[in-house]
Formats: sequence, C-alpha cells, structure tokens
Amino acid sequence: MTDHATHIKELRRKAMRLPLNPGVYIMHDKTGKIIYIGKAKALKNRVSQYFGSEKNHDEKVRRMVASVDSFEYIVTDSEFEALVLECSLIKQHMPKYNILLKDDKGYHYIKVTKGPWPRISQEKQIADDGATYFGPYVSSWATRESVDEALKIFRLPNCSRKFPQDIGKARPCLNYYIKLCSGPCTGKVGEEEYNEAVAQAVDFLRGGSAQSVRELTRKMDEAAEALEFERAARIRDRLAAIRRMSDRQKVVAARVPEQDVIALAQGAETSCFEVFRFLGGRLCDRETFLMGETGSPKTARGEFLERYYSMRDRIPPRVCLDGPAEEAEILEQWLSQKAGRKVVLCVPQKGEQAQLVEMCRNNAAEQVAQATGRTGREASALDELARLLGMDRPPVYIESYDISNLAGGENVAGMVVFENGRPLRSAYRKFKIKAVEGQDDYASMREVIGRRLSEYEKRKDTGEGFGRLPDLILLDGGKGHVAAVRPVLESFGLPVPLFGMVKDDKHRTRAIAKDGGEIAINSSRRAFTLVSSIQDEVHRFAVGYHRQLRKKTAIASSLTSIPGIGPARGRALLRHFRTVAAVKNAELAELESAPGMTRPAARKVYDYFRGTAKNQESD
Repeated sequence: MTDHATHIKELRRKAMRLPLNPGVYIMHDKTGKIIYIGKAKALKNRVSQYFGSEKNHDEKVRRMVASVDSFEYIVTDSEFEALVLECSLIKQHMPKYNILLKDDKGYHYIKVTKGPWPRISQEKQIADDGATYFGPYVSSWATRESVDEALKIFRLPNCSRKFPQDIGKARPCLNYYIKLCSGPCTGKVGEEEYNEAVAQAVDFLRGGSAQSVRELTRKMDEAAEALEFERAARIRDRLAAIRRMSDRQKVVAARVPEQDVIALAQGAETSCFEVFRFLGGRLCDRETFLMGETGSPKTARGEFLERYYSMRDRIPPRVCLDGPAEEAEILEQWLSQKAGRKVVLCVPQKGEQAQLVEMCRNNAAEQVAQATGRTGREASALDELARLLGMDRPPVYIESYDISNLAGGENVAGMVVFENGRPLRSAYRKFKIKAVEGQDDYASMREVIGRRLSEYEKRKDTGEGFGRLPDLILLDGGKGHVAAVRPVLESFGLPVPLFGMVKDDKHRTRAIAKDGGEIAINSSRRAFTLVSSIQDEVHRFAVGYHRQLRKKTAIASSLTSIPGIGPARGRALLRHFRTVAAVKNAELAELESAPGMTRPAARKVYDYFRGTAKNQESD
C-alpha cells in the first residue's frame, strides 16, 4: 500500500470517530493552510465519504482529497447554525476549493461632458473635469444598458470623433446609415438641434421612459401648434423609438414583480453562473460569474447561493433555479432570516418562469462557450443533454459505437468521438469483430466495448487516446444493446453513463434508450440535433468501413482465381502493390520479392496476367 493510500485510510479512521451531530469541517493541506470548509447534517457521515471510494467523487473532489493532510471540525446545535458558521469562516479564510466569487459591484455613473457638443457615457468614477455626473448606480449592467438605450433612441453618437473639429472630415460610420445616429459629423445637424437631443436624452435617463414619454408628447404638441413641423416630426420619431425599446424589454419581463433567476452552465474546466435580477417585473440587472470546475451541479448551486447572497444586501422573495440545490430548506431559512421575510427557492418546470430560467441558462452557456472557444449552441446542447440523461455535468468527451455487417459477413464496428459537441476525427477508431461468428449485434457490441475498456486499463496513465475514459457512451441501438453491454462496463467497475440511440421506421433519431425504457428527446431541440448528428456520423463511419473491407475482399478474390494463389496470398499481394493493376504490371522479380510469395507462385501470377499460360495451352 502506498503512503498516500495509507494516509487516506488513516483519515477515514479518524472521520469514522466523528460525532453524528451537525457542524462544520475544515480541511488543511501539508502547510496547514485551509483548503476547504464545509457544513454537515451529520459530521461522521459527511466527512467519511471524502475518504471512501474515489469512484463516487467528481474530479474537483478527488483533487481536493488528494491535497488533504488533516482536518478539524466544530460541532453546532443545528444545521442552520452550521450554515451561518460556514459562511463566516469561508469569508474569513477564502479556501481554494470552495466556490469563491469576485464581487465586482462598485459604483457607476452617467457622465455628460461640458461644452457646446456634449457627449453621454458610462463611467466608473467621478473625475474633476467639469462634466456633469449622475449617480451613483450600483449595477454596471443597468447603467450601460440605460446609456446605450438613450444614445439609440435620441440618435446620439458613441464614436470617438470630436465636434466641431471633425465635422465633414470623414464619411459617417455605419450607425448613421442604419439610423442609430443623426450624424453630426456630416454637418447636417445643427448645434441647437444636437443639444436639444442631448437634453431630452438626459431627461430620459433621469426620469425613466414613462416620464420622458409624457414630456416629449407635450413638446411635440407644442411644436405642432407653433407650426414647427420638422421639430415635431423629430420628437415623434423619438417617441416611436422609446416605444420600440419598451416592446423589446417586454421579452425579458416577468409577472413576478421581484425575483432572481439563477442558472449554471458547465464545461470541461470552466463553469458559469448567470444571475438575472428582476424588479418591478422588469430585468434590472444581470451578473455573470465565470469560474473553474464546480463539480456536482446540486452542490455547486448550494455553495453559489451562500456566497452570492453573502455579498448582496437585496434578497428577493423568490429565487428561481435551473435545478435542485443542496440543502435547499436550510438555505431558504437562512435567506429568510437575512431578508427579514420569507424567501422561496424554486425550480420552475413550465410556463413563463421556466422560459426565463432557460434564457438565463442559455446566457450562461454562451459565456462558457466564449471562454472555451465553443459556440453557445454547442454548450447549450451538451448542457441540455446532461439534464435529459440525469448526468451531473455536461459530457465533454462522448464516444459512440455502431456495428455493420452483411448477413454476418465482414463484421465490423466503428467508434466516433465528439469533444465539446464537435467531431474529433483524430480519435475515431475501427474494429474488426474477431470472436463473433455470424450476425449477432449484441455479442459484437460487447466484444468492441470490452476491447476498448481493456485498452483503457493498459493506457490510463497516459490520459490520451484509449487512455482517456469517455464521459458518455452512446450505442447505435435500443435498450437491448444497452442491456447487453451494461455487464461489460460493470465488470470493469467503470461508472461511465451508457445509453442507446433509437431510430424510427424512417431511420431517423427518435429517442434515447436506457435500461428498461426510453427518453424522448424531440422536445429538446439542441440535444436532439446533437444526438442525431452523433448517430448519423457513427452510422456513416461504420458502414463506410464495412464497404471498404467488402471492396478489398472483392478485389482480392480476383487474385485468388489464379492457380496457387489463396486468400491470404491474394490479400498480401494487394497490400503490397495496393491495386490489381499494379500486380498485373509488376515484373517477375518484383512479384518474387513481395511478402508471402515464392518463385513458382510469382511465375504463375506473372504468366496469368501476360497470357503466357494460355498461349502455351493453345500451342
């Protein structure tokens, strides 16, 4: 037994002596530094799990356990007290393996520059430059969105050009042509008209859209009565722009007046929590937290809620999540105490709330995609597939298998690999079925998976090729294939999720097969597209390999018609010369030097293609 294994065994013995009381446990590394702090309903049960079988741990937990040198614990009177103490200790020590959030909430301002051609922008701090500043505002996202809205509605420039110095010096930018800017750089907009637009934009930012609409409507009526039709038309266009912007915002409005929506998207090494904050039924803030690997989604959600609301003063009465959070009841109690009123955690299943959660999750997936070089569609598809299959995390590395034969002849299999939702063709593999006679797809699939996993046992130290274990195995077949292969996985003791891909009578993907049943995927558009792509690709690859072998066999059989040339010698000739034409045109010496050939056999091949034997018979 290695020193590490002995140490883990000793830690487990120590953990088994802990009390069954609630409390907080603190993990230390060799230097004595705190690397993880957790809470437990029963300390003995929770802590001992860390030092049991590694197969039950995700990669993040395995790394943490490998770094643990010792642990200590604090007993509390209740789970709630353990949660409060855990939050306090994590804030104090910031352990490496806890979810830690960087709180970038500072103050933000809206700046209006001084001078005849003022500009509006968002700033992080007030400068002594004579400009007018509005604020402070807590949300950078809301401040930026408000400034962008005002510039678009009132058609104000957001470029770096200076006025009046740059008027007429260059062609206007794209915003002018798509009517998002009035184009003061063209010289067609006077200073008075420009300053009027800025003043109206400032009123809009100060008073909000409703107050701005009332004021602009009044000014439009006054301009019309004074026969200032051009000015009235400009105000009318601005009112129309405000209404269009309001209509766009209704897409992210909710009937629940105040709530937060939180969703998690996970990649191989990068995860993201996205938070949508609603106030007055409208999206008022959005926050994105990119982090490393987070492990189990359920555990990660629980930890994130603790960290996030430890940093925020405003806690809404309702928090919608994209999945269950660990110890949700205790978290609800803690949040309710902090807020001074009841707070509910929920996981919506349908309707408007479920749609908001889905939108939040898609945005989180998009952030992961940008961080990892994938597309948002690929990240969402993997996330959706993981939820359908009940997996803890999205399957980054997927292997898929299909059997191909013709009446039991040339029995082969193809393996394709999708990494991060994309084909990884360098990892594709072909198998000739060796131990199965005739057409038996179940036995053939068992052989292939057994050979693949045997290769993993030999090469797992490399972590590459067959030395890398897939996150998910998909078989081209139904529940019969899954039931046939499951014992092979169990015999190796490898916890790899295994499912089948079921086709309809038109040979199109219909469902995912599991032990004893099926999972419908038609309603999950992105996951359905991904699984269909995998099934089509593995079928194409396996059938292509089968046809290739049949063609080679057919060509080789043309050589076996030569007296003295059997199947083995015919295949050897074909491998050496590559084509029948090359064999036909080969010189006698070349044929004699080919692998597996003798001088008499070479003479027979040479004479056969040159008609020597036929000529001698005719003589």
